[in-house]
Amino acid sequence: MAEDRLLRVRALLGSVRAEGRTSLTAPEGKVIADAYGIAVPGEELATDVDEAVAHAARFDGPVVMKIVSPDILHKTDAGGVVVGVAGSADVRATFRRIVENARTYAPEARIDGVQVQELLPGGPSAQEVIVGAVTDPTFGKVVAFGLGGVLVEVLKDVTFRLAPVDADEAASMLDSIRAAEVLRGVRGAEPVDRWAVAEQIRRVSQLVTDFPEIAEVDLNPVIATPRGAVAADIRIILSEEAPKARRTYTRAEMLASMRRLMRPRSVAVIGASNEQGKIGNSVMRNLVDGGFSGEIHPVNPKADDILGRKAYKSVTDVPGEVDVAVFAIPAKFVATALEEVGRKGIPNAVLIPSGFAETGEHALQEEIVAIGERYGVRLLGPNIYGYYSTWQDLCATFCTPYDVKGGVALTSQSGGIGMAILGFARTTKTGVSAIVGLGNKSDLDEDDLLTWFGEDPHTQCIAMHLEDLKDGRAFVEAARATVPKKPVVVLKAGRTAAGAKAAGSHTGALAGDDAVYDDILKQAGVIRAPGLNDMLEYARALPVLPTPKGDDIVIITGAGGSGVLLSDAVTDNGLRLMDIPEDLDAAFKAFIPPFGAAGNPVDITGGEPPSTYEATIRLGLEDPRIHALVLGYWHTVVTPPMVFAELTARVVAEFRERGVEKPVVASLAGDVEVEEACQYLFERGVVAYPYTTEKPVAVLGAKYRWARAAGLLGGGR
Repeated sequence: MAEDRLLRVRALLGSVRAEGRTSLTAPEGKVIADAYGIAVPGEELATDVDEAVAHAARFDGPVVMKIVSPDILHKTDAGGVVVGVAGSADVRATFRRIVENARTYAPEARIDGVQVQELLPGGPSAQEVIVGAVTDPTFGKVVAFGLGGVLVEVLKDVTFRLAPVDADEAASMLDSIRAAEVLRGVRGAEPVDRWAVAEQIRRVSQLVTDFPEIAEVDLNPVIATPRGAVAADIRIILSEEAPKARRTYTRAEMLASMRRLMRPRSVAVIGASNEQGKIGNSVMRNLVDGGFSGEIHPVNPKADDILGRKAYKSVTDVPGEVDVAVFAIPAKFVATALEEVGRKGIPNAVLIPSGFAETGEHALQEEIVAIGERYGVRLLGPNIYGYYSTWQDLCATFCTPYDVKGGVALTSQSGGIGMAILGFARTTKTGVSAIVGLGNKSDLDEDDLLTWFGEDPHTQCIAMHLEDLKDGRAFVEAARATVPKKPVVVLKAGRTAAGAKAAGSHTGALAGDDAVYDDILKQAGVIRAPGLNDMLEYARALPVLPTPKGDDIVIITGAGGSGVLLSDAVTDNGLRLMDIPEDLDAAFKAFIPPFGAAGNPVDITGGEPPSTYEATIRLGLEDPRIHALVLGYWHTVVTPPMVFAELTARVVAEFRERGVEKPVVASLAGDVEVEEACQYLFERGVVAYPYTTEKPVAVLGAKYRWARAAGLLGGGR
């Protein structure tokens, strides 16, 4: 049965292609809908007025009439759609009017006739939704769902997933739009048939997966009622050309090359120099001064030794195996030197030089990619600052050195962002396992790095700045394998909808780059950071916070104003304030003055001594019903900032020694002393920030999002 379905659709698409067309007519769309079980109303094609009258008579009640032309994509714009046609006289007049409108709109268009279609039910319980699919340049086939009809262009309330989706993922899309409540029934209306809507989504996703040549599918509107979901209109557009195939690597191949890149025993510097101010000199100095314990081989045809080390005329003269060749020569010489690297059998080339695709030199970049593929050399760059692998004491970059070892791996597509990462790490004393520049991503990209860092025992959290993804599906696959083990934070630059400009359907017009990225990164379990500082703070803080064991959060604050703002931040980050049970409320009240307030937030008031802070924090950690604490501190002389910091860190450490680990974040309001107190707390496992109520809760929200995506806290992704 499935094979018969595929043959029927393939034959139809072949005939459309043979006519030189890329869009299907409505009757052709119905053939495909029937083959895939996509529910559509009863309809017939009328080639003249008498046929239209006969077809309309077979339907019970009014009908919809639509022009059928392979040359008219947007029928409504052409005056080619009329709803609610009743009676033979009305059918005759409408047929003639529709055909006349179409000929006026597009005089050269081929007109096959008029579609006479059963009118679908309306009423308060009937909702118009859109189901569709589009070919995204980054992620390939993507399925879409949202409010349909005229609202689709006004509200743009649509969500996206990678195709194909299973039944559960399709059903989740109904809850992912802003108007999800409408589908559940409001103001006395019955809820729509969720299974029927989800099946329309699932079947469309399977269709575009089976036939990659289908570029866009539009079911708009789909009339969803309590008794089913039927597509009133179906539009299918074929792609004009096949996508370019990309070279792919297996997981084992990625790990093998990345292991030698990130843990090299021998590094060659092509273009090494004794002259200060040159990139080749900076790279050599960073490798030597950074304490790299492996072999360092300078390559320069005009020098005998560089920084006291024997220099080689060519990389092919270097004795023994070399794991990494770092290029510090002008772009025009890279291809020739890369040929030598290939003949030497070096598996990795780190291409620092600029002057490739980013400056319009696409042919030059394509040449080095071809050389790399021919010899099996993986390319990092070009147009990068290099990379740091701190646990190997490796600083293969012309930028400033960094040697604070830790658990955060950071990557960036931009050199400027890379230096911001470096400065932030130094200022905040964030220990890193690696900092990697990706630049033009001619070969190695985020999925290679994710695959490696996911297995790297030194890496606890991965943060990536990216402007695009070469292969979104490969990234999602790598992210799904990594997220259950450690958080992945992404800062995706560029929020414009450039990808929608040439779309031929409502779905295509809605599939702006950022909308698709946002939903699919969530689908992959990735935490998307709204800005650069957010990405860096998430990366710094997530390894510090324990994983929560539940959703109930309690705020303990010394200032009512901070409590209100912290409550807002909890809601804004999709978290839940605990509904305090009576016994717990009474327990908190025992520690606070009569003019304070229990409930949630717990307001202990600003004039309380350190003992009140300590007692309430202890209670919050002791009670197993509380899963995370948000602390709001107000600077007073009664409880100075460092006193608060020391008591909080001591109590949290005591409970962790007893096996009680809960996320604790803190907002400190006060004079400049709160800055030192926050640093003290951060270093002892309490994520604390001065002068902000938003940031500590945003970090806590990121930890919760990762825990859910990793399957460690109900809900999953």
